[in-house]
Amino acid sequence: MRKIIAIDGPAGSGKGTVSKILSKECNLLYIDTGAMYRAIAYLTLKYNIDIKDEDSIVKLASSSKIRFDGDSIFINDINVTDDIRTNEVTSIVSPISSIVKLREILVSMQRELAKDNDVIMEGRDITTVVFPDAQYKFYLDASLDERVKRRYKQNMEKGIISTLDEIKTSISARDYNDMNKKVGALTRTEDQVYIDSTNLTISEVVDKIKNIIEVK
Repeated sequence: MRKIIAIDGPAGSGKGTVSKILSKECNLLYIDTGAMYRAIAYLTLKYNIDIKDEDSIVKLASSSKIRFDGDSIFINDINVTDDIRTNEVTSIVSPISSIVKLREILVSMQRELAKDNDVIMEGRDITTVVFPDAQYKFYLDASLDERVKRRYKQNMEKGIISTLDEIKTSISARDYNDMNKKVGALTRTEDQVYIDSTNLTISEVVDKIKNIIEVK
């Protein structure tokens, strides 16, 4: 029986970093579902498609192939790992990820990617929509100010210029949109293990999750 570890949480909560470490330590396929939406947003910009043109975006997604190789993401065999993290992509990924038909396409892709693998998958609706029957379900959180500081540090390391105020405005808007989507909203549920990472190191979060997995 395949093992599925599902992690949901808001932007900047540490999902990606923690999931990457766990994937290597526990021999799991890492799937960053947020990166998949970013990849479609990247193509939307590349082909100058209006973000209000939902039909064209859905058609674009339907004809695209997304795959992961370690920490890298490819769309139509092009490595877009760095390209999808620009401010331009970030500014449109939230409304694009709200397109219901697009979500249906990507959820199908996500399930297919996990079909024959033990996986750790992170995003906004993994525990509730993509794999509601996952054996391990976590909700990773952190305070807004802490998440802003983390994203600022990440941007600086990648050479992405942004201010703390800009990031705070962006994450706040993203939080609202993520929690109020008609489909695939970020939601707390009773069967998720809730972890507040505000005052925890990455290693402490990883250990908490590994201990839970091993005990269960």
